[in-house]
Amino acid sequence: MPVSWTVAVACLTFARLGAADFQPPDPPQTTVPLGTHLQRALTLLATSTPTRHHRVRVLYYGQSITAQQWTGQVTADLKARFPHADIQAENRAIGGFTAPSLLRTAEYDLYNYYPDLLIFHVYDGHKTGELEQIIARVRQRTTADILIRTAHFRWDQSVPREGSVDDPKHKGAQDNDSAQAVKIRELAAKYDLALADTRVEWQRYLTRYDLKPKDLLGDGIHLNPLGNKLMAALVIPHLRYLPDAPTAPWRDRVRDVPVADPAVTRGADGSFELRFSGNRVDVLAGPAAGARLGSAKVLIDGRDPATFQELYAVTRPSVSYKMWWPAAHVVEHTQPRVAEKWTLKVTKVDAAAGNFWYTVAGSVTGPDGEGERKKPFTSNSGRVAIAPKDWWMETTQRYAGNAVVPEGFEVKWEVKPNWAAPYQALAGDDPTRAVATMLVQMLSNGPHTLRLVPNGDGAVPVTGFRVYTPPLAPDRA
Repeated sequence: MPVSWTVAVACLTFARLGAADFQPPDPPQTTVPLGTHLQRALTLLATSTPTRHHRVRVLYYGQSITAQQWTGQVTADLKARFPHADIQAENRAIGGFTAPSLLRTAEYDLYNYYPDLLIFHVYDGHKTGELEQIIARVRQRTTADILIRTAHFRWDQSVPREGSVDDPKHKGAQDNDSAQAVKIRELAAKYDLALADTRVEWQRYLTRYDLKPKDLLGDGIHLNPLGNKLMAALVIPHLRYLPDAPTAPWRDRVRDVPVADPAVTRGADGSFELRFSGNRVDVLAGPAAGARLGSAKVLIDGRDPATFQELYAVTRPSVSYKMWWPAAHVVEHTQPRVAEKWTLKVTKVDAAAGNFWYTVAGSVTGPDGEGERKKPFTSNSGRVAIAPKDWWMETTQRYAGNAVVPEGFEVKWEVKPNWAAPYQALAGDDPTRAVATMLVQMLSNGPHTLRLVPNGDGAVPVTGFRVYTPPLAPDRA
């Protein structure tokens, strides 16, 4: 039977678009200028020059779609357009982790990275609240600009390319993604997020080039090379500098306070005292002119930062057996933490019951008790607490050829100070770059006093401080 003209054109179009001469999509349709809500990060990028390099931290966060190659294409575009910016990009996406799981892992992955620009999408959580909780906490705990996107179109692998979008094999997923897109648009308006409405633009692209959802996928949901190019092309136009846009919405989130500012006072001992409102402060190093550099003690509200439990950051636990997932969503505590490294060791496995037993030990605390995967665990010191729902290792057995976590397998994480302990002075002798060192991060977002007290072991050159004030009131829930 002859192939129809329409089908032939569709096949030729797909072949052309799958090659190196990828056809870019039309500009996204939006009621606000592209780049709105991203101007703090884009200003840092666009105003970097050969004589002034701004550091910009970019974080990609979400699931396996966010872990795909399109994110590298976006980073490459930023580096090509803004060659004088110091762009530090990380992708911490975790495949398979929907919003309820990512809400937990964000505690160590997202907020402590303290990005200037967050590019984000995660499935689910739109009905149960976790999606909004993640966004709210980014606004409460960081000063990041946020670009959120809606989901592209998935297509069940068993449904033919010409099949129906209403096929029951994927209609539930399609309807869920559409419902989430409605919620994402609401959250974008509520939290001043830049919105890449990928779902709308994806459909426009399919229609324009007479393609089907399956043409952009490598399986039922993950992107093929053409899909990756399209996703990057739908995100990049939002990363646009608007030199005439008002700065009021973002200019006070991060501000430099010179030592001559009234908010800074000098002590007879050479100390600096800064009164500020926010949750993070960096010190800006001054020129040292060859002087021997020393160190300084940091005090917050007259106290040692070690006495603030919110200032301890926990790193992502090491991976589950044979897979990339962190072994636990989060490691909590019931008693005050100290900075140290932890090791959890599997001592016994009952594969048939999906259970295992383990010990934990801290580099400071020492051996700290034994636990069972199926029961809530609190270590003897109270510095480690793991709920059964937070384990991920037994799930990986389904994905790793039924590999069972073996006896002797170890999971590691670290509790690290979110403050300079002490601050080791640096020289700001390079006029093209501000030498900024974090002094304290993840305080409760509000008024504080910081003191930087030289220890007398050398010069501590300081030109000012950089204060970070998240736009929403704190919520430590």
